[in-house]
Amino acid sequence: MSQYLAPGVYVEEIPGPETIQAVGTRTAGFVGPCRFGPTSGRPELLTSFLDFKRIYGDWDDLTFADNGDFPNYVALGVKGFFDEGGNSLYVSRTFNYTTGTPADDHASALVVPAVSFPNLPLLTLRARFPGEAGNMQVILTLKAGHNALVSSAGVVNLTRVHEYDLVYAVTGTSSSGSLYVVRRDPVSGAWTLQGNGGLALASASAAYPVTALVQVSFPAVDPQGLPTQGPVQSVGEFGFDPRSATGISTVLAPIPPTRAQALSVPLAIENVEALGGPSVSPDDMAGLIAEALFGESVIATAMQPTASTSARQVLLTLAGGSDGNAPFVTTYDGSNPDFTDYQNNAVDLPFNGLAALDAVDDISIVAAPGASTGWGAGQETGVEINDAVITHCENLLYRVAAIDTPKGFLPDQALDYRNARSSNYAALYYPWITIANPLDGTNLLVPPAAYMTGIWARSDNLYGVIKAPANEVVRSAIDFEIRINKAQQELLNPEGVNCLRYFAGRGFLVWGARTISDDPEWMYLSMRRYFNYLEKSIDLGTQWVVFEINGPALWDSVRHTVEGFLLDEWKSGALLGASPKEAYYVKCDASTMTQDDLDNGRLICLIGVSAAKPAEFVIFRIGQWTATASS
Repeated sequence: MSQYLAPGVYVEEIPGPETIQAVGTRTAGFVGPCRFGPTSGRPELLTSFLDFKRIYGDWDDLTFADNGDFPNYVALGVKGFFDEGGNSLYVSRTFNYTTGTPADDHASALVVPAVSFPNLPLLTLRARFPGEAGNMQVILTLKAGHNALVSSAGVVNLTRVHEYDLVYAVTGTSSSGSLYVVRRDPVSGAWTLQGNGGLALASASAAYPVTALVQVSFPAVDPQGLPTQGPVQSVGEFGFDPRSATGISTVLAPIPPTRAQALSVPLAIENVEALGGPSVSPDDMAGLIAEALFGESVIATAMQPTASTSARQVLLTLAGGSDGNAPFVTTYDGSNPDFTDYQNNAVDLPFNGLAALDAVDDISIVAAPGASTGWGAGQETGVEINDAVITHCENLLYRVAAIDTPKGFLPDQALDYRNARSSNYAALYYPWITIANPLDGTNLLVPPAAYMTGIWARSDNLYGVIKAPANEVVRSAIDFEIRINKAQQELLNPEGVNCLRYFAGRGFLVWGARTISDDPEWMYLSMRRYFNYLEKSIDLGTQWVVFEINGPALWDSVRHTVEGFLLDEWKSGALLGASPKEAYYVKCDASTMTQDDLDNGRLICLIGVSAAKPAEFVIFRIGQWTATASS
């Protein structure tokens, strides 16, 4: 309570009633193998397929060392998610090392230097992350600036340079020169040329600043299925001195200082420290790195303004990358932490798979695209992976899993597959979807779960989470693996198998929205997801209650806060009832708590709602009406 010790006017701010902010329901989390990208740590938020491609690679097929080639279902599912209306997604990449433990030999690498400097210690260019996509072509281009040497009133100096820049300096009319690092004298502030024995500015006739432009091109497949290189992507233009924040060995360090740098720079330079040693001055390091990467003939082009681009370039192709073995259930559930990736991304924590999705509170939808295939290890593996995804959602409470049947299943097989597991937190879809393969335009069958999550998000955005995500067009579909008829759906629908149907004149539709629960109270997907939304919103919106005085004033405040939130839900049409009293009730008073509850610090609030359920069976009763004379 405020104290007033002197006469005067006092202005106080009175806090208004606490409110509950509705949580989002459209954010999804995918888990599974990709062609590139981090295999541990907190996943990144993706808002488009281009975001995914930038971090996790394209949609080319995956090649597992033990089970051969597979379509890249995660990449295809991500594209499907965004095409179907999703707008926010997290991806946790799984990777199963062939040796059973994290090992660097699964990341593409190449040992340099050029043969013209055989006495230099070896550097290694290595892909930042494992995967065949790491077998990239690295294009190093030596960029040379204009002569930075200037003379004024008989004094020679440098212009347009920064400390630790590397310059190629020549003396007199010499046709060749040497590399020196630019330093500033700490006493006089004058520029000096150090390293390689040093050079007095007065002795130099020209000094050309040199940098390295780094570009990469990832391996790809052309429309004929032949290997090729993808478009050239720029990594950046860098200096050479390790002491500079923009030095190539700093930005391409094996252990980058930030997560953003690890994701944006797809390769690293290793063994730079081997170039140094007790006898090597730090001022010599920049020149040694440049010589190791480019070689003598390329560096000599620094003083040749007319030198062609190809003469200034070094093309290096990394090799040895692998997509590892096919993933299995422990690869998905996060019980096999990838400590190698943790070391290569110093700001990460060593968790992966589903465990990595635990760290993202926003996720309300989870899928493992392609898991039902078992990745060639058998149907049992697919069932185990789906079970792990469902268990993850059950444990996290506010998430629902989208799963699918294996490819090629007939309706009775789909029914058997569904009966293997019951859960209030999962929805099963059947059959697979036929899409146009983005690689060559041919027809390709893909599992539907990832596409359905995009439709869930689209429905939530248009109508709200209370609306069943069904009777919605599957935009990506050009057909279904099998066209389900009404009789077949009458067998599948009551058991919780959500069918994808084709209707003439209407197209390819989602024609089911049930969970695989054996509890009739939770058989509707919209009910499960709506109550997740309610519970999480109330959970987060009442955190302020903790440690408050547990008495009537607090009980009234909690009741008004929850009632205000539910009133908005009733007005939106999510709750049934002609009045708020019929739509919900909130009790938080002495009748909901015993003395034992109060003694143990428990505040108990009872909430009941009458949520609107989907109209699955629309029945119009039609009979003949006989006209009468009095009518």
